[in-house]
Amino acid sequence: MPGIVFITGATSGFGKACAFKFASHGYDCIINGRRKDRLSELSNTLEKKYNVAVLTLAFDVQNQKDVFQSIAQIPQQWQKIDILINNAGLALGRDYFDEASLEDWNTMIDTNVKGLLYVSKAILPFMIKEKKGHVINIGSTAGKEVYERGNVYCASKHAVAAISESMRIDLLRHHIKVTAIHPGAAETEFSIVRFKGDEDTAAKVYDGFKPLSAEDVADVIYYTTSLPPHICINDLVLTATQQGNSFYFNRSGK
Repeated sequence: MPGIVFITGATSGFGKACAFKFASHGYDCIINGRRKDRLSELSNTLEKKYNVAVLTLAFDVQNQKDVFQSIAQIPQQWQKIDILINNAGLALGRDYFDEASLEDWNTMIDTNVKGLLYVSKAILPFMIKEKKGHVINIGSTAGKEVYERGNVYCASKHAVAAISESMRIDLLRHHIKVTAIHPGAAETEFSIVRFKGDEDTAAKVYDGFKPLSAEDVADVIYYTTSLPPHICINDLVLTATQQGNSFYFNRSGK
């Protein structure tokens, strides 16, 4: 039965695609992001298109105080959250370790790791009260192997994998599922953000092969939440057919 899904980073990419996917299946949505205008636009679209209720929460997952204050103020009728999708995350730069920006490192760690921890810690009491729930943490193939000039981004996604494993064990006693989803190359705003607005360089990432789309990833995420209560997909890696892992691609043509 549809319920309530909470999605961080819902204003673009995987998060936005998940909002459409879950709303299309009757889920009411709590959508989070930093950009209020995008949240408002997405909320209006989902409500009109799918006749679901939408609650918008504009905060930056990096800000511990704002995370806990915003989630603590969720109205009671919205507190029975069935699914949390920890999607907010980013990569910044493709620099050698010794040349990388400390500011970029801090932003990635604060968003990809600490943001996930803050939101999870704030939401879990609602799930524990209901003795059920499902946490989806969005990792990456970068959390499975380290590549040149990936350094801290790879480290942050390895952390997501480790956190997901420990959450799964620690939350067993509360009947809460934890699933880590690790997508490979996907054509979203990800590379544009990573290369700081350089669209030409970002586009070259996908030369010669057909990457995943945000909708592809949302389909897989939804599938993991649609299984019977006694089944949990713990860890799932998905790539385009022409991608083997973080290193190997068949770029012979789309």
